[in-house]
Amino acid sequence: MPSQMEGEELLLPTELPAEHRSGFVAVLGKPNVGKTTLVNRLVGQKVGIVSPKPQTTRRRLRGILTLPQAQVIFIDTPGIHQPRHKLGEYMVEAAVATLGDVDLVVFLVDVSRPPTSEDEQIAALLRGRREVGKRSPVILVLNKMDLLPPQDVQPHSDAYLGLGVHEEWMMISATKGHNCDKLLDMILERLPLGPRYYPPEQYTDQEERFIVAELVREKALRHLEQEIPHSLAVAVEEFQERREDLVYIAATLYVEKASQKGIVLGAKGKMIKAIGSEARKEIESFLGKKVYLELWVKVKEQWRR
Repeated sequence: MPSQMEGEELLLPTELPAEHRSGFVAVLGKPNVGKTTLVNRLVGQKVGIVSPKPQTTRRRLRGILTLPQAQVIFIDTPGIHQPRHKLGEYMVEAAVATLGDVDLVVFLVDVSRPPTSEDEQIAALLRGRREVGKRSPVILVLNKMDLLPPQDVQPHSDAYLGLGVHEEWMMISATKGHNCDKLLDMILERLPLGPRYYPPEQYTDQEERFIVAELVREKALRHLEQEIPHSLAVAVEEFQERREDLVYIAATLYVEKASQKGIVLGAKGKMIKAIGSEARKEIESFLGKKVYLELWVKVKEQWRR
């Protein structure tokens, strides 16, 4: 995998500075507040897929940022919400379990809107950690400042600061990059002294097959209507190097209803072809090789249960 710090000299473990810092940072928040966008921005590589649809992230993802003076392992979590099915329960459990042993928590919120019951739920969760002796610092990050109307700056900010779970706070735009450098400095200052846990060139711990499946799902999410995304899953069935410069990939898109299969395929197969064409280009960029991508659509009723 390519290094996330192009052109910057990285030291060998034996040459690490005495004040080298490292640690695990959980990025927590309700769905669609920009957690994956922020992790991608801070790491400088595409760690997870992004779409306008809530609950795009379904499992914990690790994004690794290696600097000469520090290594930060960001843990991107599924959005915490009130689950309506087994998949939702799994996603929330995965996010909450992340808090078990981290060095720092980034509580990400959408400052363009006032707090919701889900934000209150997360704040209560963080307060509960303190009551049982879990003292990992919390940075409250007010995201989407670029979408915040001037008249709402004070009331929305005060409402989030009033949740009272943070030691520090920062207002940013993960999409535009505003104040993300300041946030990173704030994170680095609060990490403990420690070694590198991963090689400097590694920016995620996800396997290639998983990343490929996610890239296909991302393109599908961007093309399909609102009723499809939560019912869609992607599994890579075959991943073979046919030649040194060519990889054959067969993936299946699973939906829950026969009617959804028709939507994913599209008239005369136009939709699945568009999804495949966009996915293939990004997979080729990721793998650095030509890709022959075959996509299939199958119905698996109630797979989320």
